[in-house]
Amino acid sequence: MAQTTLTISSKNYSSWSLRGWLLCKMAGLEFIERPVDIDDANARRELLLLSPSVLVPRLTHGKVTVWDTLAIAEYLNEIAPRAGLLPEDIAARAHCRAVSGEMHSGFYNLRSALPMNIKAQHESFKVFSGAKPDIERIRAIWSECLDAYGGPYLFGKAPTVADAMYAPVCSRFRTYAVELEPELAAYRDLILDWPLVQEWTRGALVEADEIIELEVEF
Repeated sequence: MAQTTLTISSKNYSSWSLRGWLLCKMAGLEFIERPVDIDDANARRELLLLSPSVLVPRLTHGKVTVWDTLAIAEYLNEIAPRAGLLPEDIAARAHCRAVSGEMHSGFYNLRSALPMNIKAQHESFKVFSGAKPDIERIRAIWSECLDAYGGPYLFGKAPTVADAMYAPVCSRFRTYAVELEPELAAYRDLILDWPLVQEWTRGALVEADEIIELEVEF
């Protein structure tokens, strides 16, 4: 079979690349990382406008090429059904898809106000008012899932697509010192200590700072 590749952009700044990478790792897929040139227009659009609709991340698996993050998740669930990317229970599975889709298509104010930056960590940060409803909604989603399925992950004892989708939010909440209730802070820390996230973080920390000039409006 031809090499399996995952095209990604910056490990420090790219939340969508992190999501796609986590999903591939969770599925047990062996792949080669293919970083794109950060000057590529699509890569910069993904970083600046935080769009899930560009071609990063992009999975090439044999004759299949798939680039939308949720499409990658669904494809991986089809080829690796035992990986547990989605819950077994039909109602929980629908719930997982719903909260994952909400992250996929929403929270634009949060993304622009608190851009992904793994290397940075603020002791305090003033979040502009437009992003506060997004933060409250994420708190509500996390609380609802943890209460319904018993934790420690959003849908129970093992990580699912939803945890991959919200992992970059955990990083943002740490970077910008977003206050959380103890239960939610414990979930954030669990995700940040997840060995796969730690592996990604190590890559981000050694990444060159050539795109520090990214102009994100707060």
